[in-house]
Formats: sequence, C-alpha cells, structure tokens
Amino acid sequence: MLLIVIRAVFVLVVAGLGVRMARLVGETGTGSPSLAYVVFLGMMATAIALVAVDLWTPRKRIQAISAIYFGIIVGVILSDLVQNALEPTLDLYLRPEVRKAVSGLLLIFICYICVSTLLQTKDEFRFIIPYVEFSKEVKGTRPLILDTSVIIDGRIADVAETHVIDQPMVVPRFVLQELQGIADSSDKLRRNRGRRGLDILNRLQKSAGIEIQLHDAEIPELAGIREVDQRLVVLAKHLGGKVVTNDYNLNKIARLQGVDVINLNDLANAMKPIVLPGEGLTVKLIKRGEEPGQGVGYLDDGTMVVTEQGANHLGETIRLAVTSVLQTSAGRMIFGRIDTSSSSRPPSNIPPQEPESQGRANA
Repeated sequence: MLLIVIRAVFVLVVAGLGVRMARLVGETGTGSPSLAYVVFLGMMATAIALVAVDLWTPRKRIQAISAIYFGIIVGVILSDLVQNALEPTLDLYLRPEVRKAVSGLLLIFICYICVSTLLQTKDEFRFIIPYVEFSKEVKGTRPLILDTSVIIDGRIADVAETHVIDQPMVVPRFVLQELQGIADSSDKLRRNRGRRGLDILNRLQKSAGIEIQLHDAEIPELAGIREVDQRLVVLAKHLGGKVVTNDYNLNKIARLQGVDVINLNDLANAMKPIVLPGEGLTVKLIKRGEEPGQGVGYLDDGTMVVTEQGANHLGETIRLAVTSVLQTSAGRMIFGRIDTSSSSRPPSNIPPQEPESQGRANA
C-alpha cells in the first residue's frame, strides 16, 4: 500500500513538473508549437517506464520507514553530485527557470530510484569500502534452517514441543516448493510422504511457543544454484544459522563448507539408553544375520541387535549378554551372545519384556 502511494505521488509530481517545463518551453518561443507537448509526454513516459520497471521487480524486504528515510538521503546526495557535474552544460544551454525544473526533475527521479531499490531489498544491506566490508551481523539465537527430510521425518515437531528449542525455525521457500512437489507426486508412497511433511509444518505453525518463519527472499548468493542441498548451505551461511537434517550427504557437505549441522539421527542416538558390554538384554530374534549362525532382533527404539549363534532361536525371545556396541551417524548396533548363565545380571537400562500377568503381580 505504501509503495502504491509513493508511485502515485511520484507520477503526479512528474506530471506537475512536466506541465511547468512545457510552459517554459512554450514561453521561449523556440521550436515548433508541439515541442511543449513532446516535453510533457516524454517526462510522463519516463515516469511510467520507471514505475513499470519497479512493478516488474516486486521484491520489497526492508523496513519501509528506514528505507524511505535512507533512500531520500542518498537520493539528495546523488542528485546534488549529478547537478554539480551537469551545471556547466545546463548554464550554457538552458535558461535559469528551465535549469531549476531540470534540477527538480533529477532530484525526484534519483530519490525515487533509491527509495524503490531499498524497499525491494531485505537483508542484503552492506557498505563496501576498499579492503573493508561492513555487513549485517546476526545477534541473539541462531535460526534453524529445516531440510525437507527432517520435515517429512516429523520428529522435529516432537522435539520442538518439548520446548528445548528456543531458536526460530526457518523454512525456505524452495524447501516448501519441494514438499509441494512431493505431495503432488503420482507415486502413492512419495505423495504420502509429501503430505506428511505439509502436516508437520502445519502442526509446527499451530504449536504455541514455536516460532516458524517462511523465508522467501531471493539473495544474490542463490543466483544460478538449483540444487536444494547447496541452496540450504548458502542460505545457512547468509542467515548465520544451522541446518537441521537427516540427510547424510547434506550433513557432510554442510560441515565441509563450515556450516553447523544438527542431525536428528545423532540426537536420537544420544538420547538412547546406554548399553555397556557385559550387560544383559532381552530381545526377540526375527531373522537371520549376514554371517552364518547369526540372529537379528530389534529393540523398541529400532536399535538392531545381532546375536551370535542365534539363528536356531528365530521367533524366540532370548536373553543375551552384550559384547560390543557400534555407534554411527546412521544408527546404533548391539552385538551379543546368548547368555546361558543363570547368574547373569538383569539389564540395567532396557527392561526385559514380561508377561502381562506377571507385570500386574509385581505392581
């Protein structure tokens, strides 16, 4: 709305100056009678062309008041410099009244261009001096830039609702577009994943105490970059934030470029109960392992348990002793052997599965 008013005032002021200059040209008595109309129409055409260019670049991202204030200051300074440079020529060919009109026209044009440019810029505000650059510095908490994979995963909503995250979470426009593309896929499984991601975003927006922001600004650093992963890394650098992802490749790419990454798989692994070698576990073996004689089962949190000599006990719930634990970014694996000792310690972190009747008796 503010830009509409500025554009209207700009056109009206140019029209007034055009009428004034047309009268001055007519009073000089030089040239054809239609010259005054040509001057007026030329000024109006220039004004309309500037407004049209402004409408074709509709990005408006800086605070309006500060942009107008600073734009007017810069416009006045630049117009004064231009007038000083053109003063010898203007004095030679134009009357004093015409010179004043030209000076006013230059002031209006340059101020308009400066204000419009600043209104269409968001966070890209920096002064550059030779060998020195002053740029915007992000203070306070660093934003979390969400990846498509972590949104579809859904655990970020559960983590955010525990109120351990106090940073704003940023969803880039290109990530939202990728989610919409997945949700519109012809493949049913892929379509369901995309819709789940959109539901998670809706859940985050409705949750109290969670600040979710949609970032749709086009920054110069993103020009020509099509890969979503690389755009996320560049945006994280620009905003001074951290990338939240489950993607192993994006994790590595971001770290190589000096961008901090929060991997939800690493976070989930850190929150799992600690199991030390020698402790006991109770697990149901459901399939054979890759090595001969191995049996494989899973804990309730999805941790894979590989049991030596467990192939003969498929479908059974057994007691085993932990021999080693393998921890990676992709997850955790527990290795053990069947515990035939009657004096084995009960598991200290993950309780054995008990029949329902026994659980009631103990309660």
